[in-house]
Amino acid sequence: MTVSENSVLETEVLVGGSAMPNERPGAMEPQNLSKMPEGFPRRSTVANGVRSRASRRFLVVGGALLLSLFAIYEMGAVFSIGGITPLEYLVLALFAVNFCWIALAFCSGIAGFLILLRKPRAKDLQVTELHTRTAILMPTYNESPDRVFSAVSVMAETLSQTGHGHAFDWFILSDTTDPDIALLEEQAFLVLRQETHKHSRVYYRRRRKNVARKAGNVADFCRRWGSRYDHLLVLDADSLMESSTITGLAQRMQADPDAGLIQTIPSLINGTTLMARLQQFAARIYGPVIGTGLGWWVQKEGNFWGHNAIIRTEAFMTAAGLPNLKGKPPFGGHIMSHDFVEAALIRRAGWSVVIAYDLPGSYEECPPSIIDLAVRDRRWCQGNLQHSRILPTKGLHWVSRLHLLTGIMAYLSSPFWLMLILTGLMLALQAHFIRPEYFTDQFSLFPTWPIMDSDRALRLFYITMGVLFGPKIFGVLLLLKDGEFARSVGGRIKAIFSVIFEVILSALIAPIMMFIHCGAVMSILMGRDSGWSPQRRDDGSMPWMTLIYRHRWHMLAGVMLGYAAILDSLTLLAWMSPALIGLWIAVPISAWTGSVKIGEVFKRAGILATPEERNPAKICLQAQEARAAYQEHIAEPWTLAQVLKDPELMELHLAMVDKQPLRAAGTPIEAMEAIVHVKVHEARCQQSALAVLNRQEMAMVLANPLMLRSLQKLPEQFVEEDLVSFC
Repeated sequence: MTVSENSVLETEVLVGGSAMPNERPGAMEPQNLSKMPEGFPRRSTVANGVRSRASRRFLVVGGALLLSLFAIYEMGAVFSIGGITPLEYLVLALFAVNFCWIALAFCSGIAGFLILLRKPRAKDLQVTELHTRTAILMPTYNESPDRVFSAVSVMAETLSQTGHGHAFDWFILSDTTDPDIALLEEQAFLVLRQETHKHSRVYYRRRRKNVARKAGNVADFCRRWGSRYDHLLVLDADSLMESSTITGLAQRMQADPDAGLIQTIPSLINGTTLMARLQQFAARIYGPVIGTGLGWWVQKEGNFWGHNAIIRTEAFMTAAGLPNLKGKPPFGGHIMSHDFVEAALIRRAGWSVVIAYDLPGSYEECPPSIIDLAVRDRRWCQGNLQHSRILPTKGLHWVSRLHLLTGIMAYLSSPFWLMLILTGLMLALQAHFIRPEYFTDQFSLFPTWPIMDSDRALRLFYITMGVLFGPKIFGVLLLLKDGEFARSVGGRIKAIFSVIFEVILSALIAPIMMFIHCGAVMSILMGRDSGWSPQRRDDGSMPWMTLIYRHRWHMLAGVMLGYAAILDSLTLLAWMSPALIGLWIAVPISAWTGSVKIGEVFKRAGILATPEERNPAKICLQAQEARAAYQEHIAEPWTLAQVLKDPELMELHLAMVDKQPLRAAGTPIEAMEAIVHVKVHEARCQQSALAVLNRQEMAMVLANPLMLRSLQKLPEQFVEEDLVSFC
């Protein structure tokens, strides 16, 4: 976009207002985890207070406990016929941990299944006017600006048409560290301001330092502008939300003075690869069963998934300030998986946290490949394992602790499953190669035979598989029962074929992900920090040599496990083959599932289709069109050299630079800031200065008006005549 094309935009930004509104600072202090803060929990404004029904917990959690006790008893009975050996005790313990984990999901799925049989509808609130103010936050970190800004543009426009637009302000909170993307964001913001200035208030701020990542980004907003707003509606860089969902969340928050946080259950959209389509389909068919059941029984002690949720600003700022954990990463430092912790702290303070499982119109995207899923899960794994430091926090509700424990088990379950497989394999090899001890040192008239109850073991295997696949079965039953739903995914026959394909492909991918999670857990236990890499969201393809390198240990593990099984018998190999085949062909699976071309083939065939794909919501189509338009608007990106050369571009850029002081008085100068200062002041021309600045340093210069002004005063090039005069 040229400067002449920016004339109207320049007026909008420089005359029509700043990139951000005036600050209204407020306190958001880090919470003390070792004792309850004074005044907590708050007093409820209603007679019954913030309470949940104990009967629902008894049915779901109690049911899971009884089911687990039964399965553990049966497993013990399988071994007890011939006496339980130490290795069998280990198998029993690992089985107990893993079964308890899946039993809770199964019982929660039963509750969700029964609720969805009745087709619950969203509760209509008789609220005609919103008298509260909500800030809609879109944090972004090195994302494609066309995706982020086009989504905000479309959501802001559709929201303005409802008549409630006056109650909402839009904020794009950038933590971008790439200087090229930062300049693209500014270009996109100028376009966004031009498109929305008549009907919406949109703002943009890029932090100079992305301290504490997304949690720190939102906390920085709260401390500087949060006091202006009653609520915060937090989105993610790939989020979309219907205007009815946005207003519905604000109305629910306004109607319930005890509500601290209301979380929606987002639907996955825009999957282009086979892996993304697999996640979309599974989340759409089976996800509502788990999500609805979870929301039903946790009630006021719900959870927060970091985005697509509305939060009461007072509750967030007074109760959810995150402390730094003692020690170094990966277990110390900033809390990475902040959302679970924030929900637990808000509930600790006496506010309710609710999962709005009956409110549709909330969307997000998913990773396009196994490798991208692994990168994201590595970060989540570290954050969730950090929660082991949060579990002892004083005053947490037991359901909040259960959420934290569930997050931990989401990744520890993989090592437990692997250990269970290995110990079972060791039992088989022991029985095959080690001669049994028929007569022990103790006197007995009869020998000790290493026997198990095979009939009971087979029955327990069927029970375990039923519990493990129960939520999938419930989702399929709901799909077959609801003719309209079945037609929305291509009809019952195609839906059943998609389910079978999903089960087979998921079974092949599951052992790969198990080893990925095991590797992540081991890496964290060895003290390695994950960092924070930006996510890919469209194409998941990678070179074959890269995939071979990434999956080399998975293939080797599959070969070794297969060899161990063959040492016992071909029958054991056949039993283990569902887990081994995926490891053997990990590389082609990873390549095919991450390919956009293969994903397009399955899309045309209607396999793994979802209602949102076959009949997209209007806002999704509008977002796709708007994104294409934004790509054209920023097709000619600005560069730092252009900004220095063109005074008008410089003024536009400076209008969007964060107005917060670079450093508080008396604070030490950081090494990189000092290096940049020296490089800028020793430069003889702009060209030489830009030649010695790396990308991190360029990003710092972009955020520093004094350095920019110093560079602007330099000549563009240091020509030979200047050198002679200098000498």
